Amino acid sequence: MTILALQNVSKSFGALKVADGITFDVTEGEALGIIGPNGAGKSTLFNLITGNLKPDSGRVELMGRDVTRTSAMARCLMGVGRSFQIPQPFGGLTVFENLVVAATYGQGRSEREVTDRCAEVLERTGMMAKANVPASKLRLLDRKRLELARALATNPRLLLLDEIAGGLTEGECAALVETIQSIRAEGVTIVWIEHVLHALNSVVSRLLVLDFGRVIAIGHPREIMESREVREIYLGIDI
Repeated sequence: MTILALQNVSKSFGALKVADGITFDVTEGEALGIIGPNGAGKSTLFNLITGNLKPDSGRVELMGRDVTRTSAMARCLMGVGRSFQIPQPFGGLTVFENLVVAATYGQGRSEREVTDRCAEVLERTGMMAKANVPASKLRLLDRKRLELARALATNPRLLLLDEIAGGLTEGECAALVETIQSIRAEGVTIVWIEHVLHALNSVVSRLLVLDFGRVIAIGHPREIMESREVREIYLGIDI
């Protein structure tokens, strides 16, 4: 089953084209990585998928349904969860309270109904010991884990990860990758934007390369990273 499909999606801000005829799809249980230089349009693409931005043209489908003009809230309730590049938790709330907020609004359920789900997510993301710690007191790794936990608390079918490994040590990154691999093993479909390529390639089965809002290449990670065009554009290597 196709979980996500974009068909010729374009978006401009004045003369600046941030998405230029983007077309691709993601099947259920797949993990797709997205790479590209800064300013390539990666986060804009996520905003188009989640409904935070509406395209000027083209079509966005989730689970076979046209959601091009559907609100971000409606897409979340359909099963789209997202982490952000810069974690922005509710600093005055505890870790557990952050998850409860995400789960109640993301699933449209009562606090009582989501309590068990939130406890399960805390356990699997390694945050149970920090459940009662105010989010404002967390170090970077735990803020990243909380960002992932909040997305998981919505019980997503499609999980969008935006540079979640950035800034972590090698050991911290390895632990995070292990968690993401376990999420994928449960059948959650993942689309992951990342600059830490060894982490990304240990999870995804395909890579998509963006440059100036256009899809430059999409395919198996090894083939993509051996591509002359990709190395010139993304890695800055003059071949």
